[in-house]
Amino acid sequence: MLFSSPIFLLAFLPMVIIAYHTVRQVLGTRGRNVVLLSASYLFYLFGAGQFTLFLIVSSLTDYILGLLIDRQRALSKTWVTLSVVLNLGLLAYFKYANFFIREINSGLSAWGQDAIAWTTIMLPIGISFFTFQKISYIVDVYRRHTQALRNFIDFALYVAMFPQLVAGPIVRFKDICEQLRHRAESWEDFYLGVLRFCWGLSKKVLIADACGQIADVAFGLDTALLDTKTAWLGALAYTFQIYFDFSAYSDMAIGLARLFGFQLLENFNRPYGAIGITDFWRRWHISLSRWFRDYLYIPLGGNRKGRLRTCLNLMAVFTLCGLWHGADWTFLIWGLYHGFLLAVDRISGLRRAPDRKWTAVRRLATFILVVFGWVLFRSDSLPAAVEFIEAMMTPEDLPISYELYTVLHYRNIAFLLIAAISTLGARRFPTYEWFVDHDGPLRTALSFVLIGFLLPYCAAHIVAGAANPFIYFRF
Repeated sequence: MLFSSPIFLLAFLPMVIIAYHTVRQVLGTRGRNVVLLSASYLFYLFGAGQFTLFLIVSSLTDYILGLLIDRQRALSKTWVTLSVVLNLGLLAYFKYANFFIREINSGLSAWGQDAIAWTTIMLPIGISFFTFQKISYIVDVYRRHTQALRNFIDFALYVAMFPQLVAGPIVRFKDICEQLRHRAESWEDFYLGVLRFCWGLSKKVLIADACGQIADVAFGLDTALLDTKTAWLGALAYTFQIYFDFSAYSDMAIGLARLFGFQLLENFNRPYGAIGITDFWRRWHISLSRWFRDYLYIPLGGNRKGRLRTCLNLMAVFTLCGLWHGADWTFLIWGLYHGFLLAVDRISGLRRAPDRKWTAVRRLATFILVVFGWVLFRSDSLPAAVEFIEAMMTPEDLPISYELYTVLHYRNIAFLLIAAISTLGARRFPTYEWFVDHDGPLRTALSFVLIGFLLPYCAAHIVAGAANPFIYFRF
């Protein structure tokens, strides 16, 4: 079930809100989590019904292992190892088995051998996100940063809470453990949650989907039709699409959680205003960056064991980061690319340069490097990525193809320009936080625009079937 779908907006969400607050009034705080957990499993059932039992059983397994870690300290290393192996093993099986069999069969075919018979495995929606959440819980209990939850309902809700179940942000247990047991809802939070949800919905439907139409056509063109301007247009369109699409989902998740009293941490902070690759990864998909930092980079030694070891740790982390995003060579090379850039950033000392020194040049250079990375991320294969980058780097001027011409209408061009100005304008362009922090006329005006105009417009757009799935659903 998509946040930007009629059944979610017109049926599921209103019913959950009514049930949640009715139960809260009748039964007090005890039944709130039961309602949310039931709604979350129903939400997952709509999108991946065959894997709902898998989600429940895997949650129960880690719940029991968490209790064992907390109560049997002598065996805690055994239990945490078992949990991590099970979680990563299942993630690897579902996510990479098809890829490995495909590559093996390709090699067998080249040698004239029969291919291995294989039935394609379906990927459970959201497995990359809830797997990392469960691991963070288990490791935090093992490190004694928190105590294991005694109530299974609370733990299952932490794993499966529908606002962030499918595409994050990745919620660390220590950031939400108290809210699972003690939280206070208010009309102010509800109001701000509605605004945040509408803000994200507008970003998705208006800007991300408009940029996506241009990017899809550009990346789908035959190489013979791809010239320099078309390649750069496609690369930039996808660069803006993936940011507005994913940040929109995070906005909607944060807004939805706030309707029920939860305060989730921010997942983006103007990433295209970064002045270096290190700075970019402090701003992009913050929950994932922090997860890799705390549960992989630092345990590997971080930057404590010399420059060479630091660079190797960075490469290892971003190799796994690339593979986390998908089982394909393009994701692996994308991860290695960013790992290499981070290592260069550290060795050269650029990351320590004063923020006000050559700021515009560093921001532009960082943005261009990120754009080339997104070409790897978006391309269907490594040869396709190489051809696309060659088109970007080789001056050539061809007539605009008919396919591209059909999507370069005023609406898509206007939203592409809005995307560019709002992201590259750095701190000069007002954000959602700027509006809501100025209580009074500015917030009122934002409310009127979002709820009175953009929400109905987006709903009509969705009902007409013009909205696309979120990019990060595939991960």
